[in-house]
Amino acid sequence: MKYILSISILVCCLTLTGATNRPALEIFYQPKVLIFCKTNGYHHASISTGTAAIRRLGAENGFAVDSTADSTWFRKKILRKYAALIFLSPTGKVFGPEEEKALQEYIRHGGGFVGIHAATDCEYNWQWYGDLVGGYFKSHPKQQEARFFIVDKTNPATQGFPDPWTHFDELYNFKYLNPDIHVLIKIDETSYTGGANGDNHPMAWYHDFEGGRSFYTALGHTDATWSDSLFLHHLLAGIQYAIGKK
Repeated sequence: MKYILSISILVCCLTLTGATNRPALEIFYQPKVLIFCKTNGYHHASISTGTAAIRRLGAENGFAVDSTADSTWFRKKILRKYAALIFLSPTGKVFGPEEEKALQEYIRHGGGFVGIHAATDCEYNWQWYGDLVGGYFKSHPKQQEARFFIVDKTNPATQGFPDPWTHFDELYNFKYLNPDIHVLIKIDETSYTGGANGDNHPMAWYHDFEGGRSFYTALGHTDATWSDSLFLHHLLAGIQYAIGKK
């Protein structure tokens, strides 16, 4: 009798769920992302600020957030839990051969990647990674305000931005750029001192890569950037793209 009663309650619950026109699993499932922030070079103080900000974005927008500085998490059985990996200013050589293989397999099986700021200051001797993130860091001048041009105004990561947009941050120069990236934002080198890439100086981009999705923004050095509503909108759209949401 108890068994029959339990089945009846379950059917009733499923019927009520269906009446709302929402799949039952939607109530329980949310994608999960992993923040990776291992540093074997310069350690950005804003990593902790950025981690907290991304956790808030997740809580407000329906995705869960884990974080680690442990590269041994890069194993197939662990990475498959995550809809996207967020490289929050990792620096230097952070992976061994097994971790490199796991990241490649993750991307090639449709995984998402988000690189923030010093994600381009990482794994210089592994060209596959440079192609994934979209570039390699070269140098930066002192932190200062600069003018940014919105190259793609229709992308969710730039919608609502003024053009030009003025922003204060640490402004990266690049020694390598993947020619296949789709540029979202570039910087006007006439608006500040210390630029080294000329008229074509991208600062945010995305591209489909070997079956996966990659988004990168060079911004995010300062704590203040992590409370900038435009930057957070920009980053959220990049995370959603990496997760697989259009």
